[in-house]
Amino acid sequence: MSITAVTTTLDAGVLSIVLNRPEKKNALTHAMYAAMADALERAEQEAGIRVSLITGTGDAFTSGNDLGDFMSAPPQGAEAPVFRFLRAISSAAKPVVAAVNGLAVGVGTTMLLHCDLVYAARSATFTAPFVNLALVPEAASSLLLPQRIGHAKAAELFLLGARLDAAQAEAAGLVAAVFDDAALLSEAATRAKALAAKAPNAVRLTKALMKRQPEPVAARMAEEARHFGAQLASPEVREAITAFMQKRAPDFSKIA
Repeated sequence: MSITAVTTTLDAGVLSIVLNRPEKKNALTHAMYAAMADALERAEQEAGIRVSLITGTGDAFTSGNDLGDFMSAPPQGAEAPVFRFLRAISSAAKPVVAAVNGLAVGVGTTMLLHCDLVYAARSATFTAPFVNLALVPEAASSLLLPQRIGHAKAAELFLLGARLDAAQAEAAGLVAAVFDDAALLSEAATRAKALAAKAPNAVRLTKALMKRQPEPVAARMAEEARHFGAQLASPEVREAITAFMQKRAPDFSKIA
C-alpha cells in the first residue's frame, strides 16, 4: 500500500482529505483510518481550517473496509483507528463535506450520515451490505439511515444489500446534489470554499443546532434565542452588517 493512501491539501480554508488507493478501490486500512482521523482532528484544532472535504481517487469513493487488513488485526479498544475516525467525523464541530466520486460501500455510505453536505457523481452508487458479510451496521447508521431515508429503504440497503444509484440517493435525501463525474470535485470544492468564507462561529452553531436530538419546540426555540442573542454582539455580525451597508462581500478571514 502506498504511504500516500490518504493525502491532504489546504486551500482557502478547506482541508481536502483524499482517499488515494485507487488500485484497491480505496478500500480502507487501519493506517488510512488513522490518517483520516488525524486530518479531522487537525481541522478541529487549526483556526485556518474552516471546512473538511472528503473524496476519493479513481472510480471509487471507498469500497469499504479492507477485509484482509481487518481480519488480520481486528480493531481493539476505543483508540483503534476506525473508532478514532468515526468519533472524529461524528463529533466534528466544523463542517464536513463529502464528494462521492464512485462506489460508496459500507462505511463509504454510513460515514456520509455524519457529513453536513454530500455531493455525488452521476456514476456513484451506495450500498451497505453488512448482513451479507454476517456483520451489523456501524457508525450509528442503524439509527441515522432510517431517519434520513425512511425505514423501508434503509431496510433494503441493510437487510438485502440493495443499491441506490446517485439519482435515487438524491431523491431519498442521502445526497444534496448530483453532478457529472468530471464536474463533481470542482462543484463540491466551490461549495466548500463558499462555506469556509462564511462567519465561522455562526456556521458551527448552526451545525450544532441541526445535530441536536429531537426536543420540544419551545426548548429548541429557547436554545436558538440564546445563541441568536450572543451572535448579535459578535464581531461576525458587525462585519456582516457593515459589509451589507457598504455593498461588499463580508470578510471573516480574521475571525476565529
